[in-house]
Order: sequence, then C-alpha cells, then structure tokens
Amino acid sequence: MTIGDISPKKERKSRRSKHVVDEKAPLLPKRQDEAGGYDEFNGASFTGAVFNLSTTIVGAGIMALPATMKVLGLILGIAMIVFMAFLTDASIEFLLRFSRAGKSTSYGGLMGDAFGKYGRIFLQVCVLVNNIGVLIVYMIIIGDVLSGTSSSGVHHAGVLEGWLGEHWWNGRTFVLIVTTLGIFSPLACFKRIDSLRFTSALSVALAVVFLVITVGIAIIKLISGTVMMPRLLPDVTDLTSFWKLFTTVPVLVTAYICHYNVHSIDNELEDSTQIRPVVRTALALCSTVYIMTSFFGFLLFGDATMDDVLANFDTNLGIPYSSLLNDAVRVSYAAHLMLVFPIVFYPLRFNMDGLLFPYSSPLAQSNTRFACITAGLIAVIFLGANFIPSIWDAFQFTGATAAVCLGFIFPAAVTLRNHHFIATKKDKMLALFMIVLAVFSNAVAIYSDAYALFKKNSGAGPRA
Repeated sequence: MTIGDISPKKERKSRRSKHVVDEKAPLLPKRQDEAGGYDEFNGASFTGAVFNLSTTIVGAGIMALPATMKVLGLILGIAMIVFMAFLTDASIEFLLRFSRAGKSTSYGGLMGDAFGKYGRIFLQVCVLVNNIGVLIVYMIIIGDVLSGTSSSGVHHAGVLEGWLGEHWWNGRTFVLIVTTLGIFSPLACFKRIDSLRFTSALSVALAVVFLVITVGIAIIKLISGTVMMPRLLPDVTDLTSFWKLFTTVPVLVTAYICHYNVHSIDNELEDSTQIRPVVRTALALCSTVYIMTSFFGFLLFGDATMDDVLANFDTNLGIPYSSLLNDAVRVSYAAHLMLVFPIVFYPLRFNMDGLLFPYSSPLAQSNTRFACITAGLIAVIFLGANFIPSIWDAFQFTGATAAVCLGFIFPAAVTLRNHHFIATKKDKMLALFMIVLAVFSNAVAIYSDAYALFKKNSGAGPRA
C-alpha cells in the first residue's frame, strides 16, 4: 500500500493502527510489491515470526556444514559460522534501515528505490535462481532419503525400500509425485506467511531431533573410545589445499540466506519494532544448531564425513539399534525439509509475480494468477529435481552466484548507494568489506568447483 506523506517520526509500531488516511495517495498501488494486503489480519506474533525466519535459515545447508569442518578444522570452521552470523545480522540491519527510510515494504521495492527498475528486476531474478535451486535440492534430498540413490554404480537403498522392499510405488518418481501433490501443493496455497508458523515450529523441532540423535550417538561413541579427536585446524600442505578452503564459503553463505523473507515477516508483525529482536533471536537459534551439528557431526565421522552428512547415516554406526537410529535421522530430516519447502516457496512466488506482473493488483487478490504461478513453479521444481545430480554441486554454484548477491552484495550496494543519506562511514566500510569478501571468495570458489568437476569428469573416462 502507498504510505506517501507519512513522516518517519510517525512510523508504525502496531499493525492495528497502521492504516492512516492520506488524501493524496492513489487508490491503487503503483507497483504490485507496494501493496500490503493485510486488512483483515491483526498481526503475527514474535514467536511465530522467529519460527518462520528460523525455518527459512535452517534448510538443507545444515547437512553440508560438517563437511566444511573437514576442510577448515573445528576452530576455524566454528569461527566462520559465528562470523557469518554476525555478517548476516549486519546485512539485514542495512536492509531494514534503508527500507524504513525509503518506506519500502519489500526487498524488490528497496532495490527499486536505490537503483530503479533494473535494480528491482535483478533482485527478483536472483531470488528466482536461488530459491528454485534450493527447492530442487530439497526435493532431491527427500527423494534420496525415501527412495534411495545410485552413484558410481552403487545403489543406496532409501528408507521405504528398506522397510517395504523395492516396488514401483516407492520408486523415486512416484514418491516425489505423491509428496508434491499431498504436501507441497497444499502448504504452498497459503496466502500469508504467518499461516505457516505451526509447520515452521514443527520443522525446527524436527531439525532439533536430528541434532539430538547425532549428539547422543557421538557421546556414546566418545565414552566407548571409538571416536578419534577431530582435526582442530585446516590441513594446508600445498597451494591446491589452500584454494580448497574457499570452496566452503558458498556453503556458509547459503546456510544463512533468509533476506528474501525478512520484509514479508516484518510486514505481518503486529509490532513492527520487534523485527530486529526477531532476526537476532532466529540467528542465535540457528547458529547454535549449526555449531552443534557441525561439531558433533565431524566428531562422529571425522575425515569420513561426506559432503552431505545425511549419507553417513546410511552405514553401520557401530552401536546398538544403529539401523533404527539411521532411519530416525533420515526420516526426521526429510520431514523437516517438506515443511521448509512452503517457507522458501512463498517469496519465490511473490517475486515471480512481481517480475511478470509488476503493475497488477496484489497477488493475494487474484486467485487465477495465484494458482497459475504456484502450479507452474512447482512443476519446474519437480522437473528440475530429476536432473540435478549432486547436492554439493547445486549448493556450491547457487551459493556462489545468486545467494551471495541476496545476502551480502545487494544490501552492501544499497548502503554504498546511500540514496537517503543515512549511511555512516562505518556502514560504508563494512559494506565495502562485504562486497570485496563476497566477490573474491566466490570467484575462487567457482573456479575451484569448476576445476574439480572438470577433473572428476575427465578422470571418469568413457564408460564401456
């Protein structure tokens, strides 16, 4: 909604009193992303907002974090997790401060305010690339867990195959069709992000279940003396191993990306002044989960930690009820990702609509447009999940491109642009640091990943 002449001093504190009549305001919004659409909604609670933002953060990236410990070592790895959390908090603070100054109610609106039409379009394209890539990865993991996967000629049985044997109805394609129609599609039909607060709370609880089981197994093996002390520092022996350190940056960046949902959560809060505590509480919660998962996951598996630690729970853990615990870990995390899906899908649909219909009425007011965009995006994600071969490749390349723009380059660019002259010298120095670090680290990461992928394909040679 357009809030034209409202003074910043009278900035809303409660959604119940946010509707102020402005006789100069147009009857319809100039752009779709300026519309609020919350007339019959009293506002979201602090707890619901924390759960929604935490669910946005804790996705599949948590499974790749123990592998970063294998590359960086525990000390540097945990330090990087904490550092990225503080950097993420700073970048979100930039977004919120400049949004308040420009009265922008969306990330796209903020980019449009700072850089015009093409800045908004570039942001929306990056959200599409990042979120579609992330959701494809989620669907791949769910398929791998439930129906199994094959690599290098070896088939790893899924949970359903292990329980019920191999049948057509527990094959990968059929399971993903049922999951898409029975879970993803209904949850994707909610028009407010706060409607997902209960599924978000459940998804966080399921992630904690995975963490508790991992910690319990690691402690049991530590007491029995079957676990070696993990490496504390990176093992850098040559230039190649040094460059490899940078390949962990996209994974760390992807693990904290939540910027595309901050405005949606802020817009629905009953008390808009709570958004900063919401962000910091969610980041603290997720950082704790990340650190504990990374530490105990690497402690448990050591140098045998795979790129996707979930794959480590496909083997004998060397303790009683190993098979049952493996299945519990895999099923709980697959269920977690099913509930994360609609939270990541929400801004994807919003930005797709803003890209295709920038001057139309709000998406929530058009059932036809809402249904068509929802169905089209889900179909694209479903098809993509059958063609992306590796979760690690997907995270490296999406993390090194669209995600780093959303998380750090765009907020820093808005700060340096300083359209409303509110940035301090310290802000500009931090923004410049964000851009230099993001560009340099991810350029090296893309080169290293592409080289490793090329070397892997060359080494495989033609198959007989």
